[in-house]
Amino acid sequence: MNRALSPQALARVQIITAMTAFGTIGLFVRAIGLPSSIIALVRGVVGAAFLLLVLVLRRARPDRGTIRKNLPLLCLSGAAIGFNWILLFEAYRYTTVATATLCYYFAPIFVTLFSPLLLGERLARRKLFCVVAALAGMVLVSGVPQTGLPSLAEARGILFGLGAAVLYASVVLMNKKIDGVGALDKTTIQLAAAAAVLLPYTLATEDFTALSPSLLSVVLLLILGVVHTGVCYTLYFGSLSHLPAQTAALFSYIDPVVAILLSALLLGEPLGLLGAVGAVLVLGSTLVSELT
Repeated sequence: MNRALSPQALARVQIITAMTAFGTIGLFVRAIGLPSSIIALVRGVVGAAFLLLVLVLRRARPDRGTIRKNLPLLCLSGAAIGFNWILLFEAYRYTTVATATLCYYFAPIFVTLFSPLLLGERLARRKLFCVVAALAGMVLVSGVPQTGLPSLAEARGILFGLGAAVLYASVVLMNKKIDGVGALDKTTIQLAAAAAVLLPYTLATEDFTALSPSLLSVVLLLILGVVHTGVCYTLYFGSLSHLPAQTAALFSYIDPVVAILLSALLLGEPLGLLGAVGAVLVLGSTLVSELT
């Protein structure tokens, strides 16, 4: 006789699905022939609209007083999310998907470094060791020991990826200051804020009359907004209430592993031996840093 999945088992299925999908974002961005700012704008608009629909269907009533109290941080963190997407998507264009993803996963290391200054948390020796290990891994991933300094385009991609990581770390730190707002309410507002900030930026920097996206690009862009943002964010936040924090942190590493594997299998972007060692150092150190 078939049995329904327990809430914990269902939560594991949800977070595995979401993280696996997140690992494919680089492939989609590579295939969409549009500027990064437009991709980020559409992702914010479609994602916010989808989550708003989810809230309406659930007949959820947000706590307006709590939201109003946290509105400045919600809007600021939403703006950081939007520009974080732009930098990450630019990183995908200038360097390999694997390298861009590994740079992006420097975010937990930046959180570790900034939290003593901004949150008053103590920087333990183990966490400091993780920072040093991640820095060593990033040097190996950059290719400096094998080929010397990277090309201008490769260096630009690495810097874009690290910039995206800094912005994502700022989102994490700001979210620690947001109190009492539900996960879906918070994410909906942040995505809407991201879209609101990106709209004038995109209008000022892009010539929409010169765009001629293919049907494939439009389809992939809608998938990125609906599936990778709306559906996956819903699955991800829905899983967190049923999983221990350490379990959620562990499953989050499905994302970079999938991205690295797909970049090697589908895009022919092998890291090489030293690059693979660097990837292990980056991912391993950030994982150890999170699993306290």
